[in-house]
Amino acid sequence: MIRNYFKVALRNLLKNKFFSVINIFGLALSMSVCLILFMLVADQRNSDAYNTNKHRIYRITHNMKNDGSPFSIYATSPLPVAQKLLDEYDDLTHAVRIRKGFGNDFVQFDNDLNIPVSGFFVDPEFIDLFQYELKSGTSTDALSRPNSVVLKEEAAIKIFGTLDVIGNVIKVGEQGDFIVTGVLQDNKEQSHIKFDALASLSSLTRLEEQDSLLSSSVNNWLNRWNGYVYVQLKENVGKADLHEHLEAINIEKYSELEDYQLDFKLQALTDITPGPLLSNEIGPGLPLIFVYFMGGLAILVMLSAAFNYMNLSIARALTRAREVGVRKVSGATRGHLIMQFLVEAILLSLIALTFSYGLLVFLKPAFSQLHFSELLRWDLRIDNEVILISVIFSVLVGVLAGIIPALTLSSLEPSKVLKQLSGIKLFSKLGLRKALIISQFSLSLIFIISTTLVYNQLQLMLGADFGFKTSGITNVRLNDTSYEQLRTELEKYPQVETVSAASHIPASGTMSERPIKLDLEDEDERYINVFSIDENYVDALELKIIAGSNFKTLDSKAREILVNEKCVIEYKLGTPHGALGQYIYDADDSSTYKIVGVLRDYHHEMLVMDQSPLMLRYRPGGVNIVHVVAATNDKEEFDRVIDKAFNEVNPGLKIDRQTMEQELAFYYDFLFGDISKITGLATVLALVIACLGLLGIATYTIETRTKEVGIRKVLGASEKQLILHLSKGFIYILMIAIIIAVPLAYLINDLWLQQIAYRVDITIGVILFSIAMLSILGAITIGSQTFRASTINPVDSLRSE
Repeated sequence: MIRNYFKVALRNLLKNKFFSVINIFGLALSMSVCLILFMLVADQRNSDAYNTNKHRIYRITHNMKNDGSPFSIYATSPLPVAQKLLDEYDDLTHAVRIRKGFGNDFVQFDNDLNIPVSGFFVDPEFIDLFQYELKSGTSTDALSRPNSVVLKEEAAIKIFGTLDVIGNVIKVGEQGDFIVTGVLQDNKEQSHIKFDALASLSSLTRLEEQDSLLSSSVNNWLNRWNGYVYVQLKENVGKADLHEHLEAINIEKYSELEDYQLDFKLQALTDITPGPLLSNEIGPGLPLIFVYFMGGLAILVMLSAAFNYMNLSIARALTRAREVGVRKVSGATRGHLIMQFLVEAILLSLIALTFSYGLLVFLKPAFSQLHFSELLRWDLRIDNEVILISVIFSVLVGVLAGIIPALTLSSLEPSKVLKQLSGIKLFSKLGLRKALIISQFSLSLIFIISTTLVYNQLQLMLGADFGFKTSGITNVRLNDTSYEQLRTELEKYPQVETVSAASHIPASGTMSERPIKLDLEDEDERYINVFSIDENYVDALELKIIAGSNFKTLDSKAREILVNEKCVIEYKLGTPHGALGQYIYDADDSSTYKIVGVLRDYHHEMLVMDQSPLMLRYRPGGVNIVHVVAATNDKEEFDRVIDKAFNEVNPGLKIDRQTMEQELAFYYDFLFGDISKITGLATVLALVIACLGLLGIATYTIETRTKEVGIRKVLGASEKQLILHLSKGFIYILMIAIIIAVPLAYLINDLWLQQIAYRVDITIGVILFSIAMLSILGAITIGSQTFRASTINPVDSLRSE
């Protein structure tokens, strides 16, 4: 029986090649996107899957109870928690501390080109907990001594050109020299912790004494930002038991600190990626929200292709009415007929799946070029898990696409089958086929409007007025270079107008925060964004001082600060002039800052965020980035001058420079570029699939009306009149799709736009542009068939009458 179903299904697919190709191509396009999603999630789910103890390993995270921000759950936790658990409880086999800050940040923002590695400071037990094997060295003492470092195989070859590196020394910026004590074997497995090298945590004793390098963390219960704690439970010890221990620690350490109302949480190793979006993640990972976003797009595109199949199957029902009648008269039950039509749909879906694997050849490179792909190092490979899931998914798609046609066709009565089929109605007078086409084109129009808005938002941010000078400024990262020496050297050249420096790049989303109080007696502390700058910063970026002046005493000990208008308003400091001479207190060490100037608000944070209080403090020792303002329009000459000055000061280092405009473009393209590309791809796929469906329906409809066209031509109808007459029903469908899609697109896009401070408007221009694009594509699709029908010779179409 099943074999017969497949034979009949294959015969019908071959008999109706045109419609089969449309269905297969549409399903294959949408399935290829779904396959990308399957591979992406499978790739991330493989993180730490190799660890045999993965179900007993947890990361201790924390939530700041009195923090109302949407990202109040942190992946970090105070490092002393680990030793406290080991000392007082016996439920753990390991409690490993990890401290970020060794070498470069793996996220690759603001990396030092001259530091060869990215990594962490870790306890020696890190190697055993995460089940790494040493190719050379021993796990017991490789990370036991200060200033020892373990390299991955790839890093060892990259730096030294060999794996025989034990005893060699690498220089890690200002952190000093580290002795290589081991090489980690490449186990070809993925981990959510990405690094090139691991330094001994005992190295922090020296480094944390140098405030300019790393803040105190190893024994600091108040530092909840820089460290990560991973624990492994003993056999038969539950998560709830550990949580009780953490609650006790929380009460002991923080119950009397009103500003530190922590709530420790446990996150399973297998839930980290894909996982929830947490603050201060240990490295790049795939947030679940991105999976939901991609999955939503894939499902919508998939539904569009499924609608095609339903639509074309119902449209072709007339050709199969006699088959249904004969089968029923011959004794076939409705169940047999339903199974027959479902097998056809499933077979077509499986064929489409096969073609979708071929389409991956073109799609994979596009996804591999996304910023997310580079950051997460996606390995989009087709393994057994992906194949199994895709086959199951394909069968489900076949059932979904085929169920309505199967139920519809199998319900036809043999005696009335040729009369009743065209009368199927859905939602009052709207035919089922029309409802499906309207759904497809409504979805396509929503995609077009959304993609246009995402693109416009990206362009708005790239061309925005940030409130500070961006043109003619080149940013040079100091890395291991003296700012004063570099500044002195740069100022020798007439091509350089001004040299300034800061701790962060404005409007890029990178900055520091400090807890402050307006009065030492205040119980509550607030957080303010802080930039460390020099005295030329205001002039170099052409910031506007509306009250007071620039720094009066060029001494960081004087603790003079500039604040923005938002700070004056939010902290109720009176007028800008009234704020001058007032003091702000550091909540950590009670140090005092005096306001000497008030700046007009500018975008020091990313444009997606509202303006917030800002403090600029004179602290040349805390700067990382030099802003060099050009006095010439000759960009090549200006770059040569900067390179020459940098090489004079530090000839052994590579220079890392970019223009301010390039820096900002990178950050905003990183934020919106991928979304723009993904929604654009989804839009193209949805449009192609919708147009394919419309082409199939138009073709079939025209074929069934060729005699009508012949009669009309004989009676004197012109080609123009015939095209208009045949297109009228499809134009009506497109108009309904527009009426449905425009308000839906407005509501959907307004939801995410309202979350962005500096945003584009959903204008009538955007809507009209999107409607025009959809209408043109629809007109081309329909017109190609109606024009062909209007040119048919009536003699040929009426010959059989």
